[in-house]
Amino acid sequence: MNRRSLLVFPVIFISIIMVTTWIPSHINAESINLRYANFTPAPTFPCIQMERWKKEVEKRTGGEVAIQTFPGGTLLGAKDMMDGVLDGQADIGCLCMVYQPGHFVITNATSLPLGIPNARVGSLTLWEFYQKYKPKSFSEVKVLTMFTTAPANIMSRVPVRNLSDIKGLALGAPGGASQLLNAWGANQIDIFMSETPETLQNSVLQGLFSSLEVMKDRTYAEYFHYVTQTDAIIYPFAVVMNMDTWNSLPVNVQKVIEDLGTEQSEWTGRYLDYRVKSSIEWSQKTYQVEFTQFSQEEKAKWDVKLSTITEKWIKEATSKGYPAEAILEDIKALIRKHSL
Repeated sequence: MNRRSLLVFPVIFISIIMVTTWIPSHINAESINLRYANFTPAPTFPCIQMERWKKEVEKRTGGEVAIQTFPGGTLLGAKDMMDGVLDGQADIGCLCMVYQPGHFVITNATSLPLGIPNARVGSLTLWEFYQKYKPKSFSEVKVLTMFTTAPANIMSRVPVRNLSDIKGLALGAPGGASQLLNAWGANQIDIFMSETPETLQNSVLQGLFSSLEVMKDRTYAEYFHYVTQTDAIIYPFAVVMNMDTWNSLPVNVQKVIEDLGTEQSEWTGRYLDYRVKSSIEWSQKTYQVEFTQFSQEEKAKWDVKLSTITEKWIKEATSKGYPAEAILEDIKALIRKHSL
């Protein structure tokens, strides 16, 4: 080997070191790949917000993060969502808290009949309320955002215009709504929304108790030609991340995700309120769905039936050591704040 060759090799070696040191790490590193599971079908609002969140994270991290979404229970089902995220089957999961009424005691208080008027107010109320209390039920995961449905209403095959009309009516709803429907005299059938199409085909259900965007998004107006607007309760949702996954993320990626928390909550609420309005108009025009709104006198009859539900929750939550009265006052204050 001549003297010139001996001089060239050190120059090449130093050049390699300089290039690998100075090039930004995100160019050398492969993308961070995350799996996001959802149990609802792709056209529904929990999956629409999932796709919006995915797009924003990928854009704001400059492609450093790539997210693969799994709608419709293709990775995890509704019952398995929290455990599946804890076990690492998915990095991120979207869950409905009323599907596990005994587990999320504090945050499920937002699903009591407290007068949440729409999804935007409900979502911002839930998210701010969670941030104040940080309940232990979420201590093993990173909570990315929270949001709610719009108020639930009765969609039925027969008209429900007063309390006598609802007695014995088989209405599909999550388990968390059982006390309310039973108080009105209905026969609540515990189902997940993903199971509803099969149940409808078997003609088991006489109606549903849900927010009204599904009349259009899932074409339930084809089955239910009557809607009774009770506007009684909402259903709360949470998006959670596996804690090991969260801790493995670079600080800049964590900041992007943190910054999206409140924004995503409000975006989802506003989107859903728009979808509800659109669904009502579409259902009336396409299927001539009849919408019933109560007089003040009739609504009072329905509302008084629900008073014992909140009283029972206060008693049970207090017995478990929760500051039940303070929790409800905080929720009511946040509803007023975000309704302005």
